[in-house]
Amino acid sequence: MLGEWALDESVLYLNHGTVGATPRRVLAEQQRLRDEMERQPSRFLLRDVTSLVGTPADRPSRLRSAAAEVAGFLACNGSDLAFVDNATTGANAVLQSFDLREGDEILVTDHGYGAVTHAARYAAQRAGAVLRTVSLPYPRFDAAQAVQRVSTALTARTRLAVLDHITSESALLLPLADMAAVCRRKGVAVLADGAHAPGAIALDIPALGVDWYTANLHKWAWAPRSSGILWAAPSRQPGLHPPVISWGLDQGFTQEFDWVGTRDPTPWLAAPAAWRLLQEFGLREVQAWNHALAWEAGRSLCRRWDTELGVNESDTGTMITVPLPARLGTTREDAALLRDALLFEDGIEVQLHAWGGNLFTRISAQVYNEMGDIERLGSAVLRRA
Repeated sequence: MLGEWALDESVLYLNHGTVGATPRRVLAEQQRLRDEMERQPSRFLLRDVTSLVGTPADRPSRLRSAAAEVAGFLACNGSDLAFVDNATTGANAVLQSFDLREGDEILVTDHGYGAVTHAARYAAQRAGAVLRTVSLPYPRFDAAQAVQRVSTALTARTRLAVLDHITSESALLLPLADMAAVCRRKGVAVLADGAHAPGAIALDIPALGVDWYTANLHKWAWAPRSSGILWAAPSRQPGLHPPVISWGLDQGFTQEFDWVGTRDPTPWLAAPAAWRLLQEFGLREVQAWNHALAWEAGRSLCRRWDTELGVNESDTGTMITVPLPARLGTTREDAALLRDALLFEDGIEVQLHAWGGNLFTRISAQVYNEMGDIERLGSAVLRRA
C-alpha cells in the first residue's frame, strides 16, 4: 500500500497520527479542484463554493454539499457540521463563544492536547473563570476509573468539560460517551476533542451525547491538510461563532463558518474523495488492520524492551503508546534527542515524549505499515539502550 502515498520510501514512517499523510489519488483530486478554482477564482470561491455574492442558488453550495457527504460518514446531519482548519480551531470557536462568568470552572484532563488546553486556559483567564485538571489513571489505564475520576472532579461551579475521544500522546481510546453522560447528569456541557477519531474508529457523533465535537479529517480520514470539522448539537448552534468573524456574522451556524475570509477550500472539497477511497479499500478492513497492527506492535515492543504495556486492547484504536527502556532517559530533552537520532541516523520517523519520568513512543499504524516496520524500530531502540 505504500505506493498509494507520496511518502519518502527511504524513511520508515510510523507517525501518521501527527499531521497525517494524504494518498496520491486524493492529492490529485485536490489539485484538480485547485486548477478549476484558478480558471475562475471569484466565481469558484464566492458563488460556487459559498453563496457570498450573487443571487440565491437553487442548489446547495459546493462546501455544503461536501459537508453533507462527510456528515454521512459520521452519522450526523450536514446542517450540524462546519468545516474548520483543524480540531484546535474548532475547540477555540467553542471556547471563545461559550458564556463563561467569573468563578465558573472548565474541566480538562491531564491527557488533553496541549494546544486545546492552552485555549481553555486562555478562555478561563479572560472570564475570570478557573481551569481545573483531573488526572486520569496512567500509565496503567482503567476506563471505569477514568469515568469515576471525571465524575468526582465535577463541582457545582463546573460549566464546561473538555474531553478527548482519543488522546494525543498517550493514544488512549477514552470512554467518551460514559464520561459525557456523567457530565450531562450534572448539567455540565461537553466539548469533545476527536482529533484522531474520524477514519480511525467507527463514529456516530450524535450518539456520544456531547454538545460539540471537533476533529481532524487530515489524519485518519486521509483528507488533505488542513481539514477539520466542528459538529454542534442544534441547541448549541445559536451564539456559536468562528474565531475569525467575517461576512456571515449572525446569518446562521454554517453560513458564519463557511466564509471567514479568502482561503483555499480544496482540502474540504477533497475530503469526500478521501472517504470514498477509504470505502474503496474497505473502511472496516482498514480500521481492523490498523488496530490489530497497533495492538501487536505494543505487545511485541514491550516484550523486546522488557517494559510493561498498561492498557487493554479495548483502550486502543489505531495508535499505541509504549514505554521505552528506562536507561534511555527521563526528560523531554532525552525524548527529543532520541527522536532526532532515530530519524537522522536510522531513517525512522516516530513520535516520542516524556511522561512521569519515563520515555514513551507512540506508534501510528496505517495500512502502509507492517510488523517488519515495528521490528525495525525495536532493533534501532535496543542499539541505543
